[in-house]
Formats: sequence, structure tokens, C-alpha cells
Amino acid sequence: MNPKILKLNNSPEHWMVIYTRSNFERRIDKSLKEQGILAYCPVITSRNKWADRIKTVEKPFFPSYLFVKANPLQLSKIRYVPGVIDLISNNGKPVIISDNEIEQIKIITQSYTDVQVVSLKSLKVGDKVKVNDGVLFNMEGLVNKIMGTKVLMVIEQLDCAVIVKVNADQLTLSTAI
Repeated sequence: MNPKILKLNNSPEHWMVIYTRSNFERRIDKSLKEQGILAYCPVITSRNKWADRIKTVEKPFFPSYLFVKANPLQLSKIRYVPGVIDLISNNGKPVIISDNEIEQIKIITQSYTDVQVVSLKSLKVGDKVKVNDGVLFNMEGLVNKIMGTKVLMVIEQLDCAVIVKVNADQLTLSTAI
């Protein structure tokens, strides 16, 4: 046996993050586990509301992301699993997640029912945004203040300003107002 392959097989396993095609997280999780690779797809239970019913569903906590505990040799297998787009990396090296961080994610997803991940990186004060859900659907306005996961938004209508607090996950950047 080639000594380099033997060395890769004995390399320590680390938790890493893979980026997946949309809605492929669970399929990839199952496929990796069938190959003997430790994978973790944190899921949360949420209530989806339609016009005629409310349904409780399980969905990935981090859409399009999956955690794997693997060594360098296993990484080459992971890259070829259908639906895997790439490994999340920084300066060309895979981002390593500690066992403690994985345990914290497990505790959060098991302990809390009303939990969500909201990225605020794309929003800043002064941005033009459009509401994509809820009672204010399709309303446009300006971000006035960001407060945790809520955004204070100014909507100008009828020569007056309506100031509302909106969940950040209900907003998309608007191209024109």
C-alpha cells in the first residue's frame, strides 16, 4: 500500500461544512451515512401557513449546508456525492468546526421550537427593501435601524411615513423604489 494513502487514512477527522444544492441536505446526509461518513443535518420544526391549512414540517436549520466529520481521504469521496457543490473553505483550506460548536447547535435545535437563522450581512441602514411575506407583502421602504432579527423600516405612503418593525427574513433588497 502506498504510504501517502496510509497516512491520509490515519489523519484525524474534523467537523467541516459542505455547501449543497438547495433541498438536497437530507439526501446527502443519508448518502454519506450509508458510506460510513459521519454527517449531521440539523433540523428544526416549523409551522408553515397556507391559505387553507397550517402544517408542521421539519426543515434544515442551515439551508444548503451540512456538517461532516471526515479526514482528507473521505473529503474526496464527499465531493463526488450528487448534490454536493463544494466544501466551505477559507484561504483554500476547509473551515473546521469544533465538536463543542456542533454540540451547541444540537442543543439549540433540540431545546428551542421558535429558532431561526437570519443573515443580516446583506442589510444595512439606508437600504431599499421589499417585504416578501406577511401582511405588508410587496411593500417597499428604507431600512432605518437593525435591531437583532427585526428591522425598523420606513414606508412612505400618502404623504406620510409609516414606521414598522419587520422580521429581517421577510425582506429582500429592492432594486428601485
